[in-house]
Amino acid sequence: MPIIVNVDVMLAKRKMSSGELAEKIGITAANLSILKTGKAKAIRFSTLEAICKALDCQPGDILEYKREEDSTTF
Repeated sequence: MPIIVNVDVMLAKRKMSSGELAEKIGITAANLSILKTGKAKAIRFSTLEAICKALDCQPGDILEYKREEDSTTF
């Protein structure tokens, strides 16, 4: 998937655990894990806002677009 979720990077920069973040933003540790591993199909703006507030960052610090390489050979 071309959308990369960098929650782990921001957690490390802020020296915060996943459990602490989950508690601060009001979601389960399991749902945060799904988001962190890139398995989530969507994220609510309210959740993204809560993550940014808790980690004192911008949405672009959390989400990154990476173009998939074309695997077609000529």
